[in-house]
Amino acid sequence: MAIVRLLPQHAPAYRALMLDAYARHPDAFTSSVDERAALPLAWWEARLAQTPDAAEAVWASMAGDAIQGVAGLSFERREKVRHKATLFGMYVHPEHRGQGLGRQLVDAVLTHARALPHIALVQLTVSEGNAGAIALYRAAGFEAWGCEPLAVRVGDGFVRKWHMGCLLQAASSHATDNP
Repeated sequence: MAIVRLLPQHAPAYRALMLDAYARHPDAFTSSVDERAALPLAWWEARLAQTPDAAEAVWASMAGDAIQGVAGLSFERREKVRHKATLFGMYVHPEHRGQGLGRQLVDAVLTHARALPHIALVQLTVSEGNAGAIALYRAAGFEAWGCEPLAVRVGDGFVRKWHMGCLLQAASSHATDNP
């Protein structure tokens, strides 16, 4: 098993794993299996491109050619928010859970973010009630800062999402914790 950054040639396996994730856990992701299944393979390949200006990067736990789990990092391009990145698409296939792969993937994302001097914060959202993911993120240094009601519609109901962040470096600011 190795944690590696995925390349465009991994797109078919990455797509298959994520479609499985969307189908198994519709309340955990903001995208649906139908909308992502409709995207061309080129969209998935572009997400994995390793160009200097790449907007996203995805890491995977791999055993041979098989992807066991993934976690992505997206980067803000606008000048005033370039200091933030977002952890997205965290998923470990059920057959491979309980082996510490999730933590290794989160650590890989944070290690990459820390190597980028302009990134001060990695943020994420996690569905309310996903105790395992919340515990994983807290153990990795994330802190909750708010809960979004009606964040995701699933069927006839809604799921709330917790917003969490991990400060990577001291941020100089004149802001306070109060509005």
